Amino acid sequence: MTKQNKSGKIPDTENDKKTDTNSDTGGENPLTKFLKTTDPTMSFIRDILCVVCIVGLIVLGLYAVCGTWPAVVAIESESMVPNMNVGDLVIVVAPDRFGNVVTSEEGAVTGYGKYNGNPDRQGNKVYGDVIVYKPNGLNNLHPIIHRAISWHEADASRPSDVSGYITKGDNNNVYDQMAGLTNVGMIQPVKKEWVVGKAFFSIPYVGYAPLHIVEFAIILIVIMVIHELYIRNRDEKRGKDLSNDTKNNQKSNKGKKGSKKD
Repeated sequence: MTKQNKSGKIPDTENDKKTDTNSDTGGENPLTKFLKTTDPTMSFIRDILCVVCIVGLIVLGLYAVCGTWPAVVAIESESMVPNMNVGDLVIVVAPDRFGNVVTSEEGAVTGYGKYNGNPDRQGNKVYGDVIVYKPNGLNNLHPIIHRAISWHEADASRPSDVSGYITKGDNNNVYDQMAGLTNVGMIQPVKKEWVVGKAFFSIPYVGYAPLHIVEFAIILIVIMVIHELYIRNRDEKRGKDLSNDTKNNQKSNKGKKGSKKD
């Protein structure tokens, strides 16, 4: 028996269903809608945000573990060959993390050395830590990653002299402090506050990605677009197949009803 509403009218079942559906949808959290949406543009934005969030978590994790930033550097030149090669991705930790910086002179006494599987260009066994530092403390220059050779105490009779680490690339002929940089001049001994960190471990070849970050980003975006198009085409095909199956079932059911009446 069909019940009447307060106005005396029989309720429209279909309209009631639509109202219920709309109310259910309208009650969804905006964040839930965004995560579930199949709109191509919103889906692409969602994918980009996911990548940004993942990168952000990795950055926070690296900083928490390493205690410095940048916590990763890519080897760009051959100045540390063969102990460190172009394309190596180096994980950097704070200068005082896992012990203070050990110079090559100190390491020669204790036997401690990092990245010292091969001798330097002059054929000498190398010891001590490899440090990442800002040349002359300048932030607008790429940090240099070279070995800490010794600690230099400033000569009080020379006002321009400063205390700091003497550094050298294993594949170089001279110390950094005997060379210069364009628009900078001579490199001074590396003050402790100029040291970003020390090399902890490295991963071969992975450093080529940040060295070619623009190309890498373009490839990543293209892959994401292709993936999104593939998902859309797959869903559309499934929807068409489902619609065809529904129509065939309806025709089959009508045929069966017609045969029963006969």
